[in-house]
Amino acid sequence: MEAPLAQNNRQLELTTSPHQHSRWSTRRVMWTVVLALLPCAAAGLFFFGIRQALVILVAIAFANGAEFGAQRLRNRPISLNDGSATLTGMLLALTLPPDFSLTPTAIGAMIAIWLGKHVFGGLGHNIFNPALVGRAFLQAAFPVAMTTWSVPRMAVDTVTSATPLAAAKFENVRSELLPMLLGNIGGCIGETSALAIFLGGGFLILVGIVHWRIPAGVIGGTVVFSGLLWLANPGIYPSPVYQVLGGGLLFGAFFMASDWVTSPITTRGMWIFGLGIGLIVVFIRTAGSLPEGVMYSILLMNALVPLINRFTRPRVFGG
Repeated sequence: MEAPLAQNNRQLELTTSPHQHSRWSTRRVMWTVVLALLPCAAAGLFFFGIRQALVILVAIAFANGAEFGAQRLRNRPISLNDGSATLTGMLLALTLPPDFSLTPTAIGAMIAIWLGKHVFGGLGHNIFNPALVGRAFLQAAFPVAMTTWSVPRMAVDTVTSATPLAAAKFENVRSELLPMLLGNIGGCIGETSALAIFLGGGFLILVGIVHWRIPAGVIGGTVVFSGLLWLANPGIYPSPVYQVLGGGLLFGAFFMASDWVTSPITTRGMWIFGLGIGLIVVFIRTAGSLPEGVMYSILLMNALVPLINRFTRPRVFGG
C-alpha cells in the first residue's frame, strides 16, 4: 500500500530567477582582482619608489570611507568586506602619475565612489567604470599634475620622464620596446610594466573572471587600426607593438574594460565593445591633441553597452 501524500518527503521548490548560480561571489571576485593587481603595484613601487604605496593606501582608505558614508546615508547594509571599494581605490591609484599629491588622490577616490557608483544606485547599477570616473574628474580638475611624470629610479640615459606616447607624438622620439615591456619608462604607477599587466590579466583569464574576448578585442582593434596607419606612413605613426605597449592600453584592456557591470554580456557584444575601444584609442592618439585616449574610449563605450546588449541579444529559442 502506498504511503499517503502527506508522508512523502519530496517537495516541489518554486523560486524566482536566477536559476543558474556561479561559483564566483561578489566578494571572491573583487578580492581576486585585487590579488591580480599586485604585480602591477609591485612594479610601480620598484620603478618609482616606495612612496607609491602611500598613494595606493590613501586611495583605498578614502574609497572605503566614501563607500561607508554613502551606504549609511542611503540606509544600506555596510558591505566594505566585499572588496569593491578597495578595488576601485586601487585601480584609481594605479592609473595616477607617480608621486601624485595625496589630497587630489583622496578627492578622486571619493568622486569615484559617489559619482561613479552610488549616484547610479550602488554596486551593479553603475554604467561607467567608477575608477575611470574618478580619474576623469582628476584629469579635468588637476590637468597639470595629471600629466607630470617622474623619471623611473632604474632610468638610463635613453629613458626620460615623458611617456613613450607623448615622446613619439610631440618630439618624434621612439622609446625602446624592452623598457616598455618591463616598465622602466615614464607613465602611471601601475601601467608602465606590460609584463606585470600580462601576468595579472592572464591570471584573471585563467580563473575565468575576465573573458578573453574583451582584452583580445581591445588589443586586436588597436593593432589593426594603428597598423594601417603605420603601413601608410611609418615615419609619423608608431608601430602597432609600440601602441600596445605604450600608455595604459593593456591595463585598461585587462582591468577596466573587462568590468562585469560596465561591459557587454553577449559574445558579439564583447567583440564590438573591444574593437570600438581600440578604434577610439587610435583615433584620439593620432588625430587628437592628447597622446593617450584609453580612459575616454572606455567611458564612451561604457555608455553604449546597453545598446550593444540590446542589438546583439541572441534569438529566443523558438522565436
